[in-house]
Amino acid sequence: MTGRLDTGIDVLDRKLNGGIPPGSIIAFSASPASQSELLLYQLTAARGSLYLTSQRNDQAVRDAIESTSAPTGSPTVRDISGNEPLDQANRLIRALPEGANLIIDPVDALERREPSRYQNFLNDLQNHMVNTGSIAILHCLSGHSVPDNRDTTRHMADIVFDLTTTVRGTDVENRLSVPKFRGGQALTETIKLEMKDEVAIDTSRDIA
Repeated sequence: MTGRLDTGIDVLDRKLNGGIPPGSIIAFSASPASQSELLLYQLTAARGSLYLTSQRNDQAVRDAIESTSAPTGSPTVRDISGNEPLDQANRLIRALPEGANLIIDPVDALERREPSRYQNFLNDLQNHMVNTGSIAILHCLSGHSVPDNRDTTRHMADIVFDLTTTVRGTDVENRLSVPKFRGGQALTETIKLEMKDEVAIDTSRDIA
């Protein structure tokens, strides 16, 4: 589909009819113990990316991206783990160029701010993504301590990616669902992913 931006992950682009509409915000939910960061790293291969880290320091993120064997880009990584992550993020996002990726990993620290401030942040973010034709990916940790503003994130996001990781016998199984897709079609089936050195489709057959 013309006008869409590829994700840098072929399996996703095929399933999403060419990629993501410019101006979109994606809420990407996953367990803290999953390989979800691998998907974030591969997203940087598609175009220039600003990677905002709210927990790990910026050097740790750079080292992780450089050490992975998956295809990646060379994102600008900035640490927003200070006392005012919303203000820090806003200042950096204002300088985002056209047609870029913005990754916030994880968005949990921002979701823990006052509901009205966080909602204003998301509205400003949406405007900036539309004006620059960029894509924002908000990494939402679905662990034991989910922020109160998580529903706001998922409601205001244009697209929702949910990664579910389960252990079946001796195998670890990853399935990606896309239950929400404004401006496109949500997927009616999950995508079984193989997440080792890079993100790929798992072509093995399921055995009941």
